[in-house]
Amino acid sequence: MSTSDAVRTSTARGDAPLTLTEPPPRSLGFGDALGLWGNLGVSLLLPVAAVFVVLPGRPLTETLGAVVVGALIGALLLGIGAAAGAREGVPAMVLLRGLLGRRTSWLPTAFNLVQCIGWATFEIVIIAEAASRVLDAPRWPFVLVAGVLATLMALRPLGVVRILARYAIWAAAAAVVYLLVDVLSQPLPDTMDDGVATSFWTATDIVIALPISWFPLAADYTRHVRSGRAAFAGASIGYGLATMVMFTLGVLALAAYGSGGFDVIDALLAVPLGALAVLILVTVELDEAFANLYSTAVSAQNVVGRLDRRVAVLVVGTLATLLALSFDIVAYEPFLFLIGAVFVPLVGVFAVAYALTPRGAWDTSDTARTRPALLLPWAAGFVAYQLTLPTFFGGPGSGWTAWWSARQADLGIDPANGWSASLISLAVAATLTALLVLLGVLRRRRAPR
Repeated sequence: MSTSDAVRTSTARGDAPLTLTEPPPRSLGFGDALGLWGNLGVSLLLPVAAVFVVLPGRPLTETLGAVVVGALIGALLLGIGAAAGAREGVPAMVLLRGLLGRRTSWLPTAFNLVQCIGWATFEIVIIAEAASRVLDAPRWPFVLVAGVLATLMALRPLGVVRILARYAIWAAAAAVVYLLVDVLSQPLPDTMDDGVATSFWTATDIVIALPISWFPLAADYTRHVRSGRAAFAGASIGYGLATMVMFTLGVLALAAYGSGGFDVIDALLAVPLGALAVLILVTVELDEAFANLYSTAVSAQNVVGRLDRRVAVLVVGTLATLLALSFDIVAYEPFLFLIGAVFVPLVGVFAVAYALTPRGAWDTSDTARTRPALLLPWAAGFVAYQLTLPTFFGGPGSGWTAWWSARQADLGIDPANGWSASLISLAVAATLTALLVLLGVLRRRRAPR
C-alpha cells in the first residue's frame, strides 16, 4: 500500500492522518474535548509539583489562592491555542506558520520537540516511581511497561481520545474525589513550614507553567474538534478545573500527611486505601505520556510534512523510555520555569497577532511568508522573564543564572522581587506584538498611495 493510500485509510477509519498531506477528520465535539483535557489535567505531576507552590509560614488559603489564579490564567491561554487549532484545522507547530512563516516556525518547533520528549520522560518516570512505591518493587520494569504502552497508545490517537473522554476520566475522578475527601477530613494546619515558593506570584508561575506547557500541543488534538468554541471551552474548562483540583490535592495531602518530611506521593500513600487510588491515577497517567509522544511526531511533521507519524512515535517512545531509566526528578522545578520562560511570551505574541489578523488570512501553507520581526517580542518577553526570575541549568550557581543575576543587579532589580515572571513576560511580548502588527497594517494601508 502506498503512503497516500495509507493516509486515506487512516482518515477513513476516523483516526488522525499519518502525514500532513491529508486534512484531519473533524470527529470530536465539546464532550470529547472536555473529557480529553480534563483527563490530561488529572496527572500525578501536578500534585508532585505542589511542593513548589507552598508558601512557607503563610496561610494555607494564600497558597490555594495562588493555585486558583494560576490555573485560571493558564487555562485561558491554553484555550486560545485550542480554539485557533480548531478554526484553522492544523497542528500546533503548523499553526505557528501563520505567525512566523514556515521556515521560521521551525525554531519554536525545535523547542517543542525538546519539551515533548522531556515531558514524556517525566510522565514515564512518575508512573514508574509511583507504581514501584505502591507495589514495593524495582522501578525499571515499570519504566519499560509505561514506555511501551504509551507508545502503542500514540499510534491510534483519536481512538485513545474517545476512550479517555468516555471512560478513563470517570475512573480518575473517582480516585481524586476519594483522596480529596480523606485529606479534607484530616486536621489541617493554618500554615505550613515546608515549602519552596518565595511569594504568591512565584507560586502562581509554577501553576501557570503546567497549562502553558500544553499550548504548543493543543492544536494537535483540537484540529479534530468541530468548532472553535467547543475547543476553547473544552480545553480551558477541562484542564483549568483539573489543574485546580490536582494542585489543591497535592497541597492538602502535604498539609495533612507531610509533616514527617514525606513527599507528595508518600503523603497520598499514607491515605487509607491510598495505594489503590494512586494505582488508578498511575494507570490514567499513561495519557499524558501518550499525548507527548504523539505531539512530538506531529511537531516533527511541520519540518517534514510526509513523515509517517507512526515511525516518529516509535523512535521518540524508545528515546523517552531510555531517558526515563536514568532520569533524575530533581531537575523538575527548573524545567517548569524554563518552559514558562520560553513559551509564555510566545503565547502572548501568538494571541495578539492572531486576534489582529482578519479571519481567513492566517496562512499556514508551505508558502507562508516569513515574519522575522515577530521574533523580537518573543525574545523581549524571554528576556523580561529572565530579568524577573532567572532560570538555571545545573543549579543556582550555574553560569547562566549568574549572568542574569548580574544583569538584575545592573538594572537595580531585587532578586527576591516576588513578581510574576509569567505575567510580566506575557505583557511585554503582547504589547510589542500589538505595536509591530499595527505598524505593519498602517504601512500596508499607506503603500498604494
